[in-house]
This record gives sequence, C-alpha cells and structure tokens, in this order.
Amino acid sequence: MDKQSEDVLLEAKLNDAVRLAQNGGRPRFVGFLDERQARIAENRMARIHFENYMLFGGQEDAERVVFGAFPDFLVPDAGMFPISAVTACFRSCDRLGHRDFMGAILATGIQREALGDILLETGRCVFFVRSEISDFLLSQISKIGKVGVTMKEGAEEPLPPRGQFANFSAVVASPRLDCIVAAVVGTSREKSCEMIRSGMVMLNHEEILSVSAAVTPGSKLSVRGKGRFVIDRLGPVTKRGRLSIAGRKYI
Repeated sequence: MDKQSEDVLLEAKLNDAVRLAQNGGRPRFVGFLDERQARIAENRMARIHFENYMLFGGQEDAERVVFGAFPDFLVPDAGMFPISAVTACFRSCDRLGHRDFMGAILATGIQREALGDILLETGRCVFFVRSEISDFLLSQISKIGKVGVTMKEGAEEPLPPRGQFANFSAVVASPRLDCIVAAVVGTSREKSCEMIRSGMVMLNHEEILSVSAAVTPGSKLSVRGKGRFVIDRLGPVTKRGRLSIAGRKYI
C-alpha cells in the first residue's frame, strides 16, 4: 500500500473513532501513530472541528502516540489509554541497540502500530505497547538476538532517555532544504536535490519534494537511509556571507 492510500485509511479510522466515541459513550483509540501520522490526526480533527481528543504515548514527549477520541462528557485522560510499559533487563556488558529490540518484538508477529517508543540504556530497555499484547510479549520474549533478557511489566522511574544524539555543525549557502540536507548527510547539493525530488526527505514529518523549501530552527529532518536530524540553530552569518548551522543527529 502506498503512503497516500495509507493516509486515506488512517483518516477513515480516525473518523470511525470519533463517530463511535460520540455515539457509543466511551473512548476509542487508534494507533500507535508515528509523528507524521500524529500530525495527520491533528489536522483531521481541526478540519472536522472535533476537540475532545488526546495524543499520548505512555510518557511525556513520546514520539509514537495513540490517538484517543473521547465522548463529550469525558475529559481526555492519559490514564484511560490502553498502553502498557514493558521492561527488559540484560547484562551491562551486552551491547543491544534499538533495532535489536524492534526486530525481536516484531518477530513475534505483532504489527508495528501496536508498538510505541523504545527507550534504551545500559542494561535496560523500556518499551510501550498496546495493553492487549503485553502479556503475549512477556511470554514470548526471553532473548534479544543471542542475549538473554529478563522481562517484566511496568517501568521504574526515571525512564531511559528518549534519544541519544551526536551534535554537528556546518556552514551552508542558505537555509534551503537542499543546502541543509547536503550538509547534514555529507553529500553534494546535486545529490541532495536528487534525494529530495525522489521522496527520500521528510521535513517536520512531511514528505517535501521542493529543493528550495525553507528550513527553520527546530525543524526535524529525516533522510531515508541516512538518519534523523534536528536543526537547533541557523546563524549567525559568517564573514564570507555563509550561514552557520548547528544541530543533532539521532544515534
């Protein structure tokens, strides 16, 4: 299914959730949604003038969230979301990454939309799932790759940090998207233009095909096969008239 068809299906699910919440008298939930899908949900709710909804992912500032539509007599509440935290503990000497956990979780047969954020630190991984599958995962996972793990429901505070970053800085000709992409992935302007026009670049969770689109401070970039980036600063302008930038790459 192409992205446009996926978006149409998502909007249909959102519409159904709102209708069922209003007519059935109880909350309805869709997701987990990624950041782009969450923006689609917000835009859809604005278009149909429905305000009694909430996006929540099991923790503050979650990247992957569940959409909840609530009947008019209920105030949206995070405690009503069908989200459970699961903790996997392993030896500190074992080196496991985000992809290791995602691969093992999805290998059990669950769908990606049932899985939320995966938070990882030395010796511990906390991930969020739809509550209806938490017991299943607890019974199915005892190893991540070749590494043994101890699984338990819930998560102790403080949670592992949401993301690890590598700082970067560069100098570009302008804040155009092609200039910024070339700088953050270390390629030529010509190659970055090809990436953008072929749909490999997302700016603030939306596919952008215009090489001249403006990038602003706080913008999030995703370049297929190259990683995700946050642009923290644009400027000042150097003595030679070029623009200095700084940001972070997810690692």
